[in-house]
Amino acid sequence: MDTIASLFSFITWPVSWVIVQFHKVYGAIFGPDTGWAWGLSIVSLVILIRICLIPLFVKQIKATRAMQTLQPEMKKIQERYKNDKQRQSEEMMKLYKETGTNPLSSCLPILAQSPFFFALYHVLNGIATGKTIGVIDDQLLASARQAHIFGAPLAAKFMDGQAKVEALGATLTDVRVVTAVMIVLMSASQFFTQRQLMTKNVDTTVKTPFMQQQKMLMYVFPVIFAVFGINFPVGVLVYWLTTNVWTMGQQMYVIRNNPTPGSKAQAAYLERLYKHVTHHGKARKRSERTIIKAIVAKGRDRNEFERKFINGLNKAGLAAQADGSVIRSETQAAVQTEDGTPTTTAGTPKRQQPKRQPKSKRQSGTTPGGTGSTAASSASSASSPTSLSKSDEPQDAKPGAADKKPGNGTRSKAQSGQRKGGPQRPKSPSKK
Repeated sequence: MDTIASLFSFITWPVSWVIVQFHKVYGAIFGPDTGWAWGLSIVSLVILIRICLIPLFVKQIKATRAMQTLQPEMKKIQERYKNDKQRQSEEMMKLYKETGTNPLSSCLPILAQSPFFFALYHVLNGIATGKTIGVIDDQLLASARQAHIFGAPLAAKFMDGQAKVEALGATLTDVRVVTAVMIVLMSASQFFTQRQLMTKNVDTTVKTPFMQQQKMLMYVFPVIFAVFGINFPVGVLVYWLTTNVWTMGQQMYVIRNNPTPGSKAQAAYLERLYKHVTHHGKARKRSERTIIKAIVAKGRDRNEFERKFINGLNKAGLAAQADGSVIRSETQAAVQTEDGTPTTTAGTPKRQQPKRQPKSKRQSGTTPGGTGSTAASSASSASSPTSLSKSDEPQDAKPGAADKKPGNGTRSKAQSGQRKGGPQRPKSPSKK
């Protein structure tokens, strides 16, 4: 570990300078020789580094999203070459190269902060051995050696012997207990962070080698931290525990507000978004409009949770727009006009199916408006010679006048049974 730390000695001076500046601030509050002053200086160093790494974290999120969009293609490759693992790996690497994605992009924040981690280890190791390093002079060195965190010196390790621990002004029991608790917390936070990513923010409908790799790391990383943690000074354990807690909180925020499509986190987010939008009748936040805009743009490619969200808005009388806004929609509400006629969103009357007439009315030629019976009676009176007036004679004399349809466009049964140009011939007694 000392050899690796010496490789990053070029960054030791800026790391030690940042710690000293924070120590001046906290030393004025808690005292320069206290563990709170030196411990909070290390915590502040972690926060400063992680804030500087936020752009890299955003890049990591985008790369992860790009990997998620490749899940369908990766699934096809798996099914096509399920019996040839080598060809499957080759096609996967070809897909990564064509799309410009990198499966190892999730490790970028860890790789970026590793120089600071080893530089801090180099500084604390110098404090443990009584050597000045960076901007830490003899006075600051003596102050750091007196600092204890819950009874454990800042530079003490779990594997240190009794003589070395006593030289730092502490007992072996205090050092073992404090370092053991910090190692357990460090490993547990790492495991919970990775488990949270795998169980809540991964599309479980697609199984890929990338997911299997992440699942393996979920169990491997905590073990690695536990093994190496017994050789870390207390100050380094404070650093790593702080960065793990920061990562866990940062990931919880991302999962809650920008989940992976198709994951359980997205289902929970869309459920909360649905309640919020239906309560206020619109999307109030810019982040909400961004999510809704992305869902609308997918069209038929929406997953199960996104379709459920859009259908829920429609049932609630709301409509999601292409720009991410949500407006009132009267289509699903079935709003009626003053006369009781159902209407659509545009206000046009809703088309109604005509009611089926009874058999007796259909046989008698009666229409819903009552015009059929009137037409039949007028037609029968017109066909009788005795009821014709002089003014009607020229019209009835025309061929086919009795076959004309009534004014409502339907032909009655009484007219269809008449003969052209004269009265109907009586039926023969034999046909009764």
